[in-house]
Order: sequence, then structure tokens, then C-alpha cells
Amino acid sequence: MEPTGTQTARSDDVRAMILAAGLGSRLRPLTNYRAKPALPVQGRPVVSLLLELLAHNGVDQVLINLHHLPETIRDAVAGDHPEGMTIRWSEEPRPLGTGGGIRRAAGFLSGSDDCIVMAGDMLLDVDLSRLLALHRRSGRDVTLILREDSRGRDFGTIGIDARGLLTRIGKREVSQSSDRDRSVGPEQRKGLFTGVRFFSNTALSGWPTLDCPQSANAAQDAAQEVAFEDLRDWLAPRIEAGEILVGAEIVDGTTSVWEPVGTPAEYLDVNLCPPCLPSLGGDVKTWGGDLRPSPTEDGNVIAGSAEVPADASLDHCVVWDRERVPDGFRGRDGVYAGNAFHPCRSPE
Repeated sequence: MEPTGTQTARSDDVRAMILAAGLGSRLRPLTNYRAKPALPVQGRPVVSLLLELLAHNGVDQVLINLHHLPETIRDAVAGDHPEGMTIRWSEEPRPLGTGGGIRRAAGFLSGSDDCIVMAGDMLLDVDLSRLLALHRRSGRDVTLILREDSRGRDFGTIGIDARGLLTRIGKREVSQSSDRDRSVGPEQRKGLFTGVRFFSNTALSGWPTLDCPQSANAAQDAAQEVAFEDLRDWLAPRIEAGEILVGAEIVDGTTSVWEPVGTPAEYLDVNLCPPCLPSLGGDVKTWGGDLRPSPTEDGNVIAGSAEVPADASLDHCVVWDRERVPDGFRGRDGVYAGNAFHPCRSPE
């Protein structure tokens, strides 16, 4: 709950990063054709919906990191992004993990006192401006955004103490610091991690040197691009060393949206049962893209540029743009992409 008297912060002085360099292994074979953030949901790329959310909260400078099928994300953004937004790219020659990607982008992110970093594989609607105000008010170096969500049983949770400081990341307990002002109390609440982080400039340092060869050349070591995860390999050790304050805000599950797009089944579900996204206009008829009427009434999502013959039988399917479904084709609970049909649910 927002403290009484907290003012909603403008986000137009805040830079943002979307983490989009993952391989999308769990979403194969769909990610053999496009990177996960470029996959269309109701006719629009996931990354474009995230950019629109950022723009709604006043953010106009965004960096997107790339690795897997980078041209598919560039093309998606080129065709669908908020007017007036400046978008930069950080293309990684090898996967650097969430932390390595953030480190590579630190020069850009440090251009504002606070920055937002979010995952690029979800549909999201939270009040970023209000959460920014809470982050600033707290005096923390890092604030993670958690959600009250029963799916935490499957995805794991993060725990916080009475002050909102992290006590646990998944199954890893965060040890108390010897610094009394930064000590962590017993866990009081927990939530599902939404993939949204707020960083103050004070946090963008102390990078890990995992797998970095020992060398007398400090400058060479500093330039080494090391792959690591931000929560496990960077933030948790710094919490335990008493170097930074890392906490969380928990958003209400009834007033926020978090829908992952990490598996074929999740991708199909979010297309067939799209959420209301108030920041993007609410109903899918407002935020959705160019779709064509289905030849049947069986809940299909068909891109406007796709061709579906009248004798095809589709039942709860998604057809990507520029695809042509064969004559007489029959498909159920799947995606037609890359000139092939991909079932998205296991047979019962």
C-alpha cells in the first residue's frame, strides 16, 4: 500500500532497459523463427506492448539488449513503437545473462539518477510512476517489484522483512549484514517476482568477476564481459556484504497484470484470453493489433496479413502475420508459424 502523502513521481527523467537477449529455449519451436520479445500477442509484439507501458509512464529513453535473432526484435520495434521514444540497442556477441546485460548497459542506465530494468517476455501492467516514487522514498539502492500471485508456487517467490528488505531469493536466504542499519529481519511477506527492477545509480557497481581470468592488467579484467545473473550472482552477495540496500514492493494481484510468455502453452493462453491492460487503453480491442475475422467462431487469433482458406478448420489457434494456411488444414490448440503448425498443449 502506498504511504500517505507519497507523491506520484514523473518517470520522464528515468531511463529504462528491456532484457531481450535470452534464447527462449522453453518456447521452442516458436523461438526458432522470432526472438521471444518479438512474438505477436493479439497482433502486436510483446516488446512493443512493454514500450507502450513505459511511454505511458513518461519514459522516453529505452535500451534493449539483443542476442538471439536480433533482427526480429529490431523489425518488431521499427514497426510498432511509441512516437518520440529514443531506442538504443546493446547487441551481445554471446549471452551475458541478466546481470551481464545490465552491466553492459550501465553507461546508458547511469544517465539518470534512477532506472528501470524489466524482462522482455511478459505482458505487464503496473503503475511504474507510483512504484518509482516508493523506490525513491525508501532510500534503497534497488527495489524489486513483486506481485501477490498464487503462481508463486510454480515460479518461486521472494521474501521481504517488515522494512521491505529482501530476506530470501527463491530458496536462498539472504544473510544479515553486520551493519545494523542494513540488517535484515525475519520474513514477513512474499511475492512472485515480476521481472521489474528499479536501480539507483549507487547500485550500478560492484560487478562479479565470475570466470574472469586473473591478470595483472586490471584494465583488461575490467573490460572482460562476464556472464552472470543479477539476483543470484550480483545483488545477493552485495546484500550479504552490507554494500547495498535491496528491497521490494508488492503489488496487488487484482490491480496489476503479469502474464508470462515463456512456454508455448503460456503464449497460446495469453493470445486466446488476453488480459485487460488499463495503461494501454483497457480492453484488447483498444491495445490489440491488426487481426482478421476468423473463418469460424472457435476463438482463433489470425493476423490481418495471414491467409486462411475457407475450408480450413481452426480451433483455438494463432496464425502469425504473412502465413498461409494450406487448403483443408485442420488444427487445434496451436500456432501456425514458419509455414508449419505447432501444437501448444500436451494431449490429454
